[in-house]
Amino acid sequence: MNDITRFDETHDVIVIGAGSSGSALAGRLTEDPGTSVLVLEAGADVNNWLGNVPTAAVLMVPSKLHNYAFETVPQPGLNGRRGYVPRGKMLGGSSGINAMVYIRGQREDYDEWAALGNTGWGWDDLLPHFIKSECNDSFGAPLHGQAGPLKVSQLRSDNPLQQAWVGAGREAGHTINHDFNGDSQEGIGIYQVTQDRGERCNAARAYLRPHLHRPNLRVTPHAQVQRILFEGRRAVGVEVKVGGELRRLQARREVVLAAGAIQSPQLLMLSGVGDAAQLQAQGIEVLHHLPGVGANLQDHPDFVFGLRSKSLDSFGVSLGGGLAFWRALRRYRSERRGMLTSNFAEGGGFLRSSPEQARPDIQLHFVVAAVEDHARKLGLGHGLSCHVCLLRPKSRGTLKLASRDVAAAPLIDPAFFQHPEDVAQMVAGFKLTRTLLNQPSLRAHWSHEMWGADARSDADIEALLRQRVDTIYHPVGTCKMGVDAMAVVDPELRVHGLQGLRVVDASIMPNLISGNTNAPAMVIGEKAAQMMQAAARRPQAVAEISAA
Repeated sequence: MNDITRFDETHDVIVIGAGSSGSALAGRLTEDPGTSVLVLEAGADVNNWLGNVPTAAVLMVPSKLHNYAFETVPQPGLNGRRGYVPRGKMLGGSSGINAMVYIRGQREDYDEWAALGNTGWGWDDLLPHFIKSECNDSFGAPLHGQAGPLKVSQLRSDNPLQQAWVGAGREAGHTINHDFNGDSQEGIGIYQVTQDRGERCNAARAYLRPHLHRPNLRVTPHAQVQRILFEGRRAVGVEVKVGGELRRLQARREVVLAAGAIQSPQLLMLSGVGDAAQLQAQGIEVLHHLPGVGANLQDHPDFVFGLRSKSLDSFGVSLGGGLAFWRALRRYRSERRGMLTSNFAEGGGFLRSSPEQARPDIQLHFVVAAVEDHARKLGLGHGLSCHVCLLRPKSRGTLKLASRDVAAAPLIDPAFFQHPEDVAQMVAGFKLTRTLLNQPSLRAHWSHEMWGADARSDADIEALLRQRVDTIYHPVGTCKMGVDAMAVVDPELRVHGLQGLRVVDASIMPNLISGNTNAPAMVIGEKAAQMMQAAARRPQAVAEISAA
């Protein structure tokens, strides 16, 4: 592992993964012309209609098209079912297949990170990075940015079902919230999305594509990193397969893992960094015993209501729906508006499962389509859906190696419903959501629940949840940031006990944030770039002081 005989090429920084964090990191680092950055991405460059038309995600999320399409191990809390874990495999990573919902989370989430010893990661520390990242078409100072690379906009679908959703929220007595990233997250409203004039604005479009002309930025798709290379305890490069050829690439300053909460810990372990007993069981030479690698996996458990509807404002399979689609296609081509700009999950909400909750602990996604099993089960007709997820679950899972082969999917265990309080809160959230869906403004648009209509008692609801709950695609925590014995990286995102190696993605979150994880993942990249630029300047400053 430590015998480095030659390198094929050299860069200052090698970034593994061009997802939300990796794209943001590379875009910012290369603002300094003196820093050369190589970005290695296992997936393709999907700069075409599939990557740009918002509704095209429906072709990728349920399939293996630009998607790793992982599964969890059987979940005891979900009657032994395997969950589904889609992960984007392209420039932009999962921001290329997600629902584009722009959510930052709650102030308390980040202040809790700081309270755990992660200095510099409180809300007041991160807000400037959110503002710097954002180019919002509606909201400005003091809480929003309008000059950043990430385009954030109001939906352009013009779907009248949005008004039905908001009307139902008002009738149920909830606050109507026009900005979930404003002073308060609580309430019912319509999501803002990461779109640029009706086209998807994934992380690569925001942070990489505008800068590919920079001589110090190189982005290589279809590059599968096999392992990180070390000299002693210092990361000095990577071994990567490109075009069927195995190559060794050197990093003069740092190697950065930005492969996400599933694959960053996997690559660490394949490189000999992790729990020694687990590595030895796979026949991997232990470079550094770090037991927290792959531990602390957290994800949002999520239940989906399915509602049968005849409304052609919803997506579905019918003759009328087909005609509506062709009209929408013509409108999209001419105006970049209408149904094809939909993110499907157009409406949203953040609610408290009980009055005792100090802040919202439930998130809703109102979907203008009937979605069953992550859109992997399709039927005739039209419908609506509503996701209800638990924002701060207490269950903690793990990620472990299944094989020494980097192409083999790891063992993903989010441990859904391991903690009994998660179940109780989800039951309460289910009842709260059903009440909302039955308000007159929305009830006029659907005829019946497609599953679970007979579940009325808490016991019946719990049984239904165990039959149908799954992820809503927000895994984090497997390389957690902290100062305790199970932390993988320090508050500078440097891997404990090693040199020249950082992790920069959602895996470093010590606790799951209260909302969608895409915008925070980009901000992790933004902040990491600032820290790395400062670190690169420090030796220069020391040298100047010594010379003086």
